[in-house]
This record gives sequence, structure tokens and C-alpha cells, in this order.
Amino acid sequence: MFNSYISKTRKSRVLYEKAKKLLPGGVSYAIRHFEPYPFYTVEAKGSKLYDVDGNEYVDFWLGHTALILGHSPPTVVEAVKNQLEKGTHYGTSHELEAKLAEKIVKFVPSAEMVRFTNSGTEANMYATRLSRTFTGRSRIAKFEGGWHGGYDALHTGVRYPFDVRESAGLTSGVLQDTIILPFNDLERVRERLMNEEVASVVIEPVLGAGGGVPAEKEFLKGLRELCDDNGTLLIFDEVITGFRLALGGGQEYYGVTPDITVLGKILGGGFPIGAFCGRKEIMKRIDTLLYERPHYSFHGGTFAANPISMTAGLATLKNLEDGQLISRLNNVGAEIRKQLTEIFKAEDVDVKVTGAGSLFNTHFTKEEVKDARAASRADKKKLVDYHLSLVTNGVFFLPTHNGALSAAHSEDDIEKLFSETAKYARQCKAT
Repeated sequence: MFNSYISKTRKSRVLYEKAKKLLPGGVSYAIRHFEPYPFYTVEAKGSKLYDVDGNEYVDFWLGHTALILGHSPPTVVEAVKNQLEKGTHYGTSHELEAKLAEKIVKFVPSAEMVRFTNSGTEANMYATRLSRTFTGRSRIAKFEGGWHGGYDALHTGVRYPFDVRESAGLTSGVLQDTIILPFNDLERVRERLMNEEVASVVIEPVLGAGGGVPAEKEFLKGLRELCDDNGTLLIFDEVITGFRLALGGGQEYYGVTPDITVLGKILGGGFPIGAFCGRKEIMKRIDTLLYERPHYSFHGGTFAANPISMTAGLATLKNLEDGQLISRLNNVGAEIRKQLTEIFKAEDVDVKVTGAGSLFNTHFTKEEVKDARAASRADKKKLVDYHLSLVTNGVFFLPTHNGALSAAHSEDDIEKLFSETAKYARQCKAT
């Protein structure tokens, strides 16, 4: 497998050798590395990536699932070009931030007020601080397999074994107030939170790093009730699911409204962004006109509400606001999950395909995958082999990560995924 990939990506190999001398690990984000080395993109259009060796890839990674319209969609590109002439960064208030906030308030059920950040990590950090400010409590809770960015207090319990620290430099002090909960198991959550006063519980409606595992609707409803009973704020991290599962995100899709929502990715239209939003009574604790130090919850950032990101976000949401595109992608996503399952089943390869809406992930296992623990027990070597087989044959998934759909994907793109998967499944059966 490696030999075929290496023969097609010789220029990428040279660039990677140079990058290793300049960037730790040769990359700017560890997950972008895959063996034997990553290819180097020079252009991206629609559903395709093009590398320095001239190879074309149908892209199902989509910039960390952020590009629901595909790469360089004309309406977004045109809007950004127009804004570039007016300024790239103001450092002052401007109308675009209010316009995008207005759209969020209109579409997202939990949103009454909004603040913008530059990433999902920042948004989660500020949302957590806000929950502590509003409740007056220190302890917080998150779920096994939940990824909420690199913020210290939430950078725990992401990968199995969940008691191993995710990074050096995370102190016992910063992690001592974080409780890790089992996903999709309400009774055990109740047991774990019994006699605890928790400021907030944060959850992804569909686990990202945890294997594309969707929350069960009744689990989310029960979690909402538990938080209400305990005076705990429920935070939905919708960095991945926001504007993808539905226009109103996972909370609309599941019919469960959190107190605070964290957003990112799709909201930026291909540019850096994050946001957190919620009820007015909660969000007003950020207002320095209403509260003096130390009673307000600080939020800020040099590039917060950057006009380019706001412009791209507005152009993207304009394409999504009638709901038809999201609905179509959800239908295609359901068909992909079904077809991938049937392709592997036909060759007697044990696979479970998880996901929701236009998200999907493959697990080589017989076991039902309802949480990150089950996902961790699947055969990771086969998954890496499967994804590398796809990449070598022009279908790009970042190995071991979720796949996603965009408006730019054609029927031919989907058929290529199926045909290359069928080739790999036959190869699995033969070995």
C-alpha cells in the first residue's frame, strides 16, 4: 500500500522532509499527519483537492468538516473579494458582526445573544468560564470521547484509555474540577453526578474524535432534565454539528435545547471562527457595562468578529437558510451509511458505520458502537489501511477521522467512494 502511495506523491515526500526540519512533526496540527507522510495540497475546488504531484482527490474530510458548501464556493469567494477591498481587519465594531449574530439568533434555538471568537477551542473556554460565572460553581463535566479543543480543563477523557492525560503540561490542579462522564448511559451519568454541584455539562451531539457516534435522543432529553433538576447549565458543543445536522444544529435535529451553544467551522465559511451563544440572562454576565470586576465573565480577542470571517459566514448561511441543502445532504449521508454497511457485509467484513445527518465514520468491529469505548475497541489498523487505500486511489479521508458531505459532492464522487470501498472490502476478504 505504501509503495503505491509513495510512487504517486514524490514531491510531497520532498516537502515533508523539509517541513520536518521547520515544524515539530512536520505539520501544523498532529492529526494532519498520516503514514508514510501527508500529501501537500496546492489547490482545492468544489469537492476536490489537488496536490503538488498533480493528483486529484475527492475530499470527504472537507477542512475538518467545515466546508459544507465545498471548497471555494463562488458565492462565498465573491463576497470575500468584495470585503477585501473594504478592509481585512478593523479592530473596531462593525455592522457585519451584528448581522451574523442576528442570523445565529434566528436559526439556533438556544441563542438569544452571541459572542464571537477565533476558534472552537476559544469558544469552549469562554463558554466554560461563563457557566462557572453564572452558577457560582467550579466543577464541570464532559463526556468520554468528547473533543472540545485544546483548552486545559476540557482536554481530558478524549481517547481511550481515558485516565491517561491527553498532553504533557496539563496540571492536576487544572483537571481536578473536571468530571468525565459515560456517553449514552444516563443512569451512570446520574450516579456519577450524584452529590456533585456542577456548573456545566458539555456534550457533542455527535462525537467527533470519539468516532462519529451520535447521541441517543432519549439520552439527551434525560440529560436536559438532569441538568434542570441540579441547577447545571447544559452546553452543546456544535462546532461540528452546527448548521450541518439542521439549520439549528443538533439541538433542532434532536429537539433538545441547551443553555449555551458553542459554534465554529461551518459558521466561518472556510475562515477561522468560533462563537458561543445562549440565553440573555446567562450571556449578560459578559457585559462589563452591567458588571464590574470580578463579577463579569471576561471574553475578548484581537481578531474576534473579524470582518472577513463574518462576511464568509453570512454568505454561507444564505445558502443554507431555506434548509433544503442540509436536508438533501442528510438524505445522502443516510444512504452512504447504508451502502458502506452493505458493501462490507457482502464480503463478510465486520463493520459498523456510525454518524448522523451528513456525517459518517467506519469501525471494523462486530460490536454495536454507541460510545467512545466501543469505538476504541474496533480494529484501528484496518481503518488506517482502508483510508490509506482510499487516499492512494483518489478518495481523501483524514485517516481514522469522520467523513462529511458538501453541496459540491456529485453522484460520481459518491460512486467513487463506493467502488473504492468495494475494492478494499474484497481485498480484506482475500486476506
